[in-house]
Amino acid sequence: MALMLVKFDLKKRVKLAQTIWFLYWFAVMAGVLVFSMGLFFKIELRKRSELMDNNESHLLPNVLILMGLIACGVNAFGGKVCYDSLDPSKFIKWKPMLKPFLMFCVGFNGMLFVTALLCFVMRIPLQFTLAEGLKNGMRFYKDTDTPGRCYMKRTLDLMQMEFRCCGNDHYRDWFEIHRIGSNVDGQYLMDGVPFSCCNPSSPRPCIQGQMTNNTAHYSYDHYTEELNVWKRGCREAMVSYYGGLMNTIGALVLLVTMLEIAVTIGLQYINSSLSSLVNPEDPESESEGWILEKTVGETFTDIMANMKAMSKGGKVEEEAEAGVATVS
Repeated sequence: MALMLVKFDLKKRVKLAQTIWFLYWFAVMAGVLVFSMGLFFKIELRKRSELMDNNESHLLPNVLILMGLIACGVNAFGGKVCYDSLDPSKFIKWKPMLKPFLMFCVGFNGMLFVTALLCFVMRIPLQFTLAEGLKNGMRFYKDTDTPGRCYMKRTLDLMQMEFRCCGNDHYRDWFEIHRIGSNVDGQYLMDGVPFSCCNPSSPRPCIQGQMTNNTAHYSYDHYTEELNVWKRGCREAMVSYYGGLMNTIGALVLLVTMLEIAVTIGLQYINSSLSSLVNPEDPESESEGWILEKTVGETFTDIMANMKAMSKGGKVEEEAEAGVATVS
């Protein structure tokens, strides 16, 4: 018994082919969207690549770019097949390719779903990447004469101003990087932050140096004073920004996956309905279409049997080759 059997006449087949053709070209645009999102995300990561501890963060945008390109090619081919299915004389040339193509589409849909999941789970490794990258970047903040690090100060200052943040987890992280802390009452010999930590909307002039020294500033108590530097850590701010991007991209990729599944099912109905014409020489005759020719259980059993047969065939060939080698 076929899975989700549907009866077709010529009018229904034409309407189905036209609908799936339209959806395929819509899916091509969706592929362009996935490619564009991957490219945009890669550019956003490259802007602050000096603050990333490794290159693994570029895995996701690279996967998105690849999946977008594949989607464009697959959907353009599927659209052409749907268009030619309206003319049986043209469709017959595609018929031998359709089964492998549909199997590839199923695998591709699975990879798209995995890509969407990656968008949601990559937030976790991104936190560790940024934590270590920001720590190293802050340590080399003043190494403006060292090759490869001369732009670190500019990168960190722009990042702190853009994201309205200071330090890694807290503005006090800047006190730690100088490694000249004093053990007296937990005070630091160097307790300042860069100018980019200052909040420009504060009514008071920015206090960015000697922040824990009450005597260095007029009417100031760092224990009770509402400091005019950003309180939010930059790791939290950047994870929130990139995490929001990844969640949005993941949701869009899930929608694209649903569209791809829909057009794959539609193409399978077109293929099966044209293969089961009551009178193959009469295009107007009735036919039946299905998603699977057998039930799910029977299809799974057949696949396992084919895999076992292929495995046995491979062993027989190896034994035959071993026998020939022994004789020689």
